[in-house]
Amino acid sequence: MNLLKLSQNIRRVRLAQGMTVAGLAEKSGFSKGFISQVENFRQSPSLKALLKISDALGVSLSALFDEDENYGREYLFGRLDEGEKLYRDDGEKHGINYLALAYRQIGRRMDPFIIEYTPCDNPRGFLRHDTEEFFVILEGSLDFHLFDDRTGHIMKPGDTLYLRANIPHRVLLAPGCTYAKALAVYTDPAPALE
Repeated sequence: MNLLKLSQNIRRVRLAQGMTVAGLAEKSGFSKGFISQVENFRQSPSLKALLKISDALGVSLSALFDEDENYGREYLFGRLDEGEKLYRDDGEKHGINYLALAYRQIGRRMDPFIIEYTPCDNPRGFLRHDTEEFFVILEGSLDFHLFDDRTGHIMKPGDTLYLRANIPHRVLLAPGCTYAKALAVYTDPAPALE
C-alpha cells in the first residue's frame, strides 16, 4: 500500500465514524494540524503515531492499510458498559451522557447509544433529527414529550418508543427520579423527498 492510500483511508474511516479532525486529534493526543497534515498526505506518520490514530478510530492498524474500501465487519460483539463517550447536542450541559455502542463498526447503518440522564438546572429544549429512533428505558423513569410540553408520557423500564424522523421531542427525568438510563438506536438519515 502506498502512503497516499493510507492517508485517504484514515480520512475515510474518520468520516465513517462521524468524527471531526478535532475529535480525532483529541482522542489520539495529536494536534488538529498534525491529523490534517496526515490526512492530506503532507506528513508521514510513524508506526507509533498510526497505532494511536487507529486506536482513537476504534479500528485495528491493519484496517488502515486495507486496500479494500469496505471496512464493515460482518459482525461485532460488544457490551453495554463498553460504550465510547460521545459529545452530542451539548448533552452534558443538560445532564445527558451519550455512550456510542457500535462506534467500531465502520459503514454502519444504525447507531445504538446508551443514554444516561442526571438532574440538571438547564433542561434541553425540543430537538428533531433526520433519523428514525427506537428508544427503550432500562433504568429509572423519564418524561418523554412529543411536539410540545402538553404531550408528556412517563416511561419506565421496559417501555419502548419508535419515533419517525423530524418529530420534535425532548426527554426529562420524571418527577422524583434522579437517574435514568435508556438504549436508543438511530437509523441512517431519511432520504430526501423529491
